[in-house]
Amino acid sequence: MLATRLVFVLAIGRLVSAACPSYSSYSQQQHEPFSTGGHSLSYMRPSPECRTFNSSGVEQAITQLKDIIADPDLFRLFENTFPNTLDTAIKWRGTANNNSDEELCFVITGDIDAMWIRDSSNQIAPYKSVLKNKTNDIASVFRGTLNMQARYLIQFPYCNAFQPPDEAGIRTGNNAGGYRVTPPYDGNVVFTCNFELDDWGGFLQLSHDYYNKTQDLDFFSKYQWIYAVQSILKAAGEMQQPTYGPDGEWLTPVYTFQSNTYSAAGTLGNNGFSSPVNYTGLVRSPFRPSDDSAIYDFGIAANMMFARYLESTALIMAKLPNAPKGLDDEMSGLANDIRTGIERWGIVKSPTGQKIYAYEVDGYGGRNLMDDANIPSLLSAPFLGYVDKNDPLYLRTRDFVLSKMNPWYCKGSVISGVGSPHIRPCAVWPMSLIMQAMTTDNYWEIFSAIKEVVASTNGLGLIHESVDSNDETRWTRQWFTWANGLFGQLVMELWEEKPEILTEKFQPFRYEIKTA
Repeated sequence: MLATRLVFVLAIGRLVSAACPSYSSYSQQQHEPFSTGGHSLSYMRPSPECRTFNSSGVEQAITQLKDIIADPDLFRLFENTFPNTLDTAIKWRGTANNNSDEELCFVITGDIDAMWIRDSSNQIAPYKSVLKNKTNDIASVFRGTLNMQARYLIQFPYCNAFQPPDEAGIRTGNNAGGYRVTPPYDGNVVFTCNFELDDWGGFLQLSHDYYNKTQDLDFFSKYQWIYAVQSILKAAGEMQQPTYGPDGEWLTPVYTFQSNTYSAAGTLGNNGFSSPVNYTGLVRSPFRPSDDSAIYDFGIAANMMFARYLESTALIMAKLPNAPKGLDDEMSGLANDIRTGIERWGIVKSPTGQKIYAYEVDGYGGRNLMDDANIPSLLSAPFLGYVDKNDPLYLRTRDFVLSKMNPWYCKGSVISGVGSPHIRPCAVWPMSLIMQAMTTDNYWEIFSAIKEVVASTNGLGLIHESVDSNDETRWTRQWFTWANGLFGQLVMELWEEKPEILTEKFQPFRYEIKTA
């Protein structure tokens, strides 16, 4: 009887799923009811039966903020974006074949049908604002995502994006790329294998977020979390290796990557070996958080993130009764090496003669002065918890990042902010304005950033990857759940820390909202 009922429920689920429109198409069209403000923003949530996960805490937050946010366009953007990952990107949830207690959650980026370690961490992290304890409905999504990430990091610690697990019964996709990578990987498990240090940082950050909110120490003792950390530490040691040994001999790098691509940023130079580096204590990251190849392999922001969350998760490891002795000290020691390397190599002189953080270095004196909108970025250092937002060195770096000295900063009539070589000049990423608002206490800077983001959705009511600085109709990626979630996180933090900003109006110039 129970088996018959289960088959019936699954059949109904398949029928509902088949009746739901593709969100990739749905999100490119406007839907009523429109917001009553000057931007007339579309309603972009799927119908309830088509949403991929429902959290009572998230729905309650949306309901509460409806009476707090004064601007109808701002509320509509929050209403669409905060639940966007849960509404659209929880592709599958279940348990492991070899352990029915081990929750798994496969989270797609949005318009790309694969799970990025970095993206999925950032997609789930905003829901820490409604995570109260381990019995909350959203807690299972945190645990399932961490367990899924741990499995991938144990199998292929150098890879960044992954196929659905066997348990999901989902046909794996084809990324259509021609790659030559060492160490080799299994294409049935891996979607792409660009090594990006922020993947490890993202996994540790989500671990920190879950524990900080739930104090669920038992979760970290079970399943594969300890083994995933050990896998990361082993690979990190390999990626600290310099190009040359004590006698000048070439030390063949463990990780190499070559791709058949039209973009120079889609592969590594020097026949896949990347450019030489000196020993600094930093960890190499041949690819940036944007998935583009680095100019110099020591990304400072990515190392900041990794060090900060090695430190906080080492405190978790120290409390686990089944953790190998000394593993927490190994994590703390690596974090200290990285911090020392950043202080020694990552602080350089700007063109004005002031000391700031470089974006990338090589340990030979090579430095890249810029910032990229993708997180971790130099702009995001306080958001990562690496420095205080009022730290003088950070403030000087921030001034550089938000100026014409940063080659990827652009001012326009629609939106002004940091872009990325991943797209093109003057394609500003709204993510950078969200981060700008999250790393300052200046009321009007926050107000201005929010106003530009609200005005830059082309009426669709979702956060795009990039927007032309002078034309909101030219944008990339209509379904980018990471950026949507980050905007929701900003609003939730403002609700807690600066609620008066939510009483402001963010309307176009000379537009007034008519009230009855």
